[in-house]
Amino acid sequence: MKLLRVHIIAAKTCGGLLDGLDVCFRNPAFEVGAFHPMCLIGPNGAGKSQFLQVIGEIFQSILHATVDHEERVEGNPDLQFEIEYLITAPDDGTPNHVRATRRAEGRRRTTVAIAKKVENEWVEVDLRASATRNLLPRKIVGYTSGDNETLSLPFLLSRSGYADEVAHRALEESPRSDPVPDTRLMLIDYGTHIEVLVANLLLGSTDQRAALLRDACLDDIHSFRCVVQLAHRAAPKVPARRRSESTRKGIQLTAELEKYLDQLRRCATCYSHDIATDTYTFDFFVDEQTRLAFGHFWFSVLDLYSAIHKLAMLNDLAIPKPTRERFKKDTKLRRFASRLPEPQDEDKVFRFERVSFRATASAEIVDYVSLSDGEHQLVQVLGTFCMVSFPDTLFLLDEPESHFNPQWRVKFISRLLELPTSNGTRRQEATLAAQQDCLISTHAPFVASDTPRDHVFIFRKDSEAGKVSVQLPNIETYGTTFDAILEECFGVRPPISQIPREDIETLKRSTDIEEVKEGLQRLGQSVEKVFLADHLRQLTKNVGV
Repeated sequence: MKLLRVHIIAAKTCGGLLDGLDVCFRNPAFEVGAFHPMCLIGPNGAGKSQFLQVIGEIFQSILHATVDHEERVEGNPDLQFEIEYLITAPDDGTPNHVRATRRAEGRRRTTVAIAKKVENEWVEVDLRASATRNLLPRKIVGYTSGDNETLSLPFLLSRSGYADEVAHRALEESPRSDPVPDTRLMLIDYGTHIEVLVANLLLGSTDQRAALLRDACLDDIHSFRCVVQLAHRAAPKVPARRRSESTRKGIQLTAELEKYLDQLRRCATCYSHDIATDTYTFDFFVDEQTRLAFGHFWFSVLDLYSAIHKLAMLNDLAIPKPTRERFKKDTKLRRFASRLPEPQDEDKVFRFERVSFRATASAEIVDYVSLSDGEHQLVQVLGTFCMVSFPDTLFLLDEPESHFNPQWRVKFISRLLELPTSNGTRRQEATLAAQQDCLISTHAPFVASDTPRDHVFIFRKDSEAGKVSVQLPNIETYGTTFDAILEECFGVRPPISQIPREDIETLKRSTDIEEVKEGLQRLGQSVEKVFLADHLRQLTKNVGV
């Protein structure tokens, strides 16, 4: 899919900060086949993260209105919007121009409407018709590197709706064997980094595994352990009839989760089961036979990741019930900083242990926890793109390069485009490129310098009006120096810190030759230092006269 336009009519988000915002991303009449991220850039507080959050909420509303068995809850039912996008028909590959709207009509409660453009006319479709599902994105992937990012809110609500249905299914008197339908909103954050990495390194191609580990100077995954403890003190009460039929002493699993547990056992190099605590310990020494075993049970990296993540979601049960109830209440009140706490490792229902790798330059075994935050983040972001490599996907990435060093930031977009796919690289595979889209928020010039002007959107906040405005740069950003982008997008010129800038301005007003000379000696190279040197020449010249 490709986003064309997002019009936020009324969001009730951040005091109406984004109300009325209308952003046109691209013209459908132009070529939209290439994969290249849209860059959202601007200072803190300019609404970039909130904009990504509202896009997530828009699609959550659309999916809740059309496939509520997948998207069970809606975080912002009063959201009014109009959004247009292109999405490819699965039967003949032609792009469909879709418009989804929700507008208030007097006092009537707003409802979602979806229309498809047919011969330049908008034709409204039946929300519940099976054909309408072909007009919906397969996945909306959100990424955030922080715990309190607003982008997380719709995704965490989606997750809570899924978890509630899993819990209900597990406690049913007559359990069903069919799996609980997955949500289409998928959140990738710091809590999922090991899940993303292990799934990719088990079922990803050789080229993909090498691409993920190259910058961390690692050769391959060596081994890992995962532990599942089900006789947990926080397990919900089981109905009497269900308790008499179950072999579980504590947490009850759906048939789907029981199957995953059995498949892990079959793939493990060795395992143990403590009957008294109903705790499973699976150890995996990773070689080609291990990969063949996992490949027998899971079709793709995403399938394996989803299975692991569903087991990890059981960790929410280890959080006290009052805390979980408070979280649900706070999310309904749209308190964005609200988030479920992470249980201690010993209290988790599912956890990884002893994840280790082979170093590239030696035979040394490296533990995963020894890697830096930047290495964790790079592997996680690249791994997400590797496992979500199918059409009709939208990525919403909030500062995905926040922990990178400058060299990695310079290469970030290039690394995304050069990721191996089934038919070459993401840059080369035309079908995938034409059917995925990506929005990246950033505070740095690196992504913008890799991006053409018409894909760069500068966010600014009018402090008096309390509104956000979005505009294209006045300069061509692709290949432009970081200095020019910083000046255009942030009003920073020259790109040096405030203290030396103030020091230079003071010295430029000084008439003391020795003071100016001393100042020049302690300053590094910059354009402003050249102006200060010229000021010294004028002072020396005047003394000579």
